[in-house]
Amino acid sequence: MAMTDLSRRTLLSGLAATPVFAASGASALGGLGDWTFDAYLNAMGQSGRRPDLVTRGAFDTIMQRRRYAGQAVEAYLKGKFGRPDEHALRAFNEVPREYFHYNYAGNFGFGQSAYEGNAHPWAIGYGSALSDYLGKIYMTQLSKPRPGESALEIGTGSGYQISLLSRVVAKALSIEIIEPLGRGVGRIFKPLGYDNVQSRVGDGYFGWPEEKEGFDIIMVTCVAQHVPPELLRQLKPGTGRLIIPVGQPFRREQVLYVFTKDADGKILSRRDVGVYFIPMTGRISQVRA
Repeated sequence: MAMTDLSRRTLLSGLAATPVFAASGASALGGLGDWTFDAYLNAMGQSGRRPDLVTRGAFDTIMQRRRYAGQAVEAYLKGKFGRPDEHALRAFNEVPREYFHYNYAGNFGFGQSAYEGNAHPWAIGYGSALSDYLGKIYMTQLSKPRPGESALEIGTGSGYQISLLSRVVAKALSIEIIEPLGRGVGRIFKPLGYDNVQSRVGDGYFGWPEEKEGFDIIMVTCVAQHVPPELLRQLKPGTGRLIIPVGQPFRREQVLYVFTKDADGKILSRRDVGVYFIPMTGRISQVRA
């Protein structure tokens, strides 16, 4: 559901000669084995979507761009954080972004556009967008995912962000408020073997209260006019962190915040970077902060 402005620059110059992204094969693709053209077609078919313009030749081109995108991501994270987080890099390497390039309102795929040199958002229908891959990997590293943890995403959108988190954490849950988008995206995880992802249609303002133990990570991928109290409540004491853009809809003065909950339940916050996201809808528009 998010559109970010964390970066729009091409990062392909001056990169290391050795790519971090292998052209074929993410071991986390479950029963698919290596990520080949045939595996891509099979996964698209199982998810009920059309590959459209992705021919075998186009797929080979995507794989070539994938190498350079991996190098760009490594350089980007090094510039932003001092060094790339190994878990964030591995997640980027394992998740095939071309699989998430799909417009659900128009029912057409545009996977041939994946790993564009100048990273930018892509419309996926119903007013939602697939955020640029640099923005998504930034938020992934910012959230510091670790094995064994649990994560909740507010705003499933294309499913790309929760898929990145799912390659690291043990349990990955996601909520989408737009019903036709949520139904369509809900079918894409199983064909990739992402069995630890669960998504549903609902209002993310209330979080996922059935998860009684709470979450180590809650990531909001739409701008909120205020921080929903339930999301803070559902953070685990001692480990919980909430990544959320706060600001007014369709304004440029939005800021990404990081909230943490210490062992005593005290909430701490810090400003991170300026961003631009589409608005959170539902209950939040009816509640005063």
